[in-house]
Amino acid sequence: MSPVNYQAVLFDLDGTLLDTAPDFTTAINLILTRHQRPTLAEKDIRAIITHGSAGLLSYAFDCREDDANFETLREEFLDIYAEHLAQKTCLFPGLKKLLEALGQRDIPWGIVTNKPRRFTHAILAGLALQPAPQSVVCPDDVEHNKPHAEPVLLACEQLGVAPHDTVFIGDHLRDIESGRNAGTATIAAAFGYIDEAERPQDWGADHLVDDSRQLFDLVIAQ
Repeated sequence: MSPVNYQAVLFDLDGTLLDTAPDFTTAINLILTRHQRPTLAEKDIRAIITHGSAGLLSYAFDCREDDANFETLREEFLDIYAEHLAQKTCLFPGLKKLLEALGQRDIPWGIVTNKPRRFTHAILAGLALQPAPQSVVCPDDVEHNKPHAEPVLLACEQLGVAPHDTVFIGDHLRDIESGRNAGTATIAAAFGYIDEAERPQDWGADHLVDDSRQLFDLVIAQ
């Protein structure tokens, strides 16, 4: 059995480990229809997901976060999303194989996300990934979110592995900065939800992959 290049593996959630765009598209189009607005194509949603619910709503409704009814609209959207968040969401190609390989080698893995705990844990419960993550760090668990080092350091502590023996994989600059600030190796997931203005090759990650299936060869020693 091939060894691994790292003693622990951490993933960002949306756009790195999981393709959550289909369920975000369902939720945003349901609220648009409810408000008698035209729906959006999934390809347009994918480019905005990295900006969170606020970014999605600002784009879909052509509004601003400081608009009077924005928070009411966001709560309505999040309630809809909560009802649909594990219907079409799935692992990116090749990641089931990677997780299985980690399990076979007793290599712990975890998730470090800026997604609130109530949505993160509901998705994970719905997908029942095997092996299950041994650490799941959400904004609710820390004082400082990514790009601060705190979430990654907490995940490493929970996994019992030093940061310098860990790799953090993410599809946003804040992921790479968080891993670098914590002292982990980093992989930029350019296959994820990348804003068209972003240049992942300029993030300073140790590695960059354009296809999720490339992660296996980076993590599992050949």
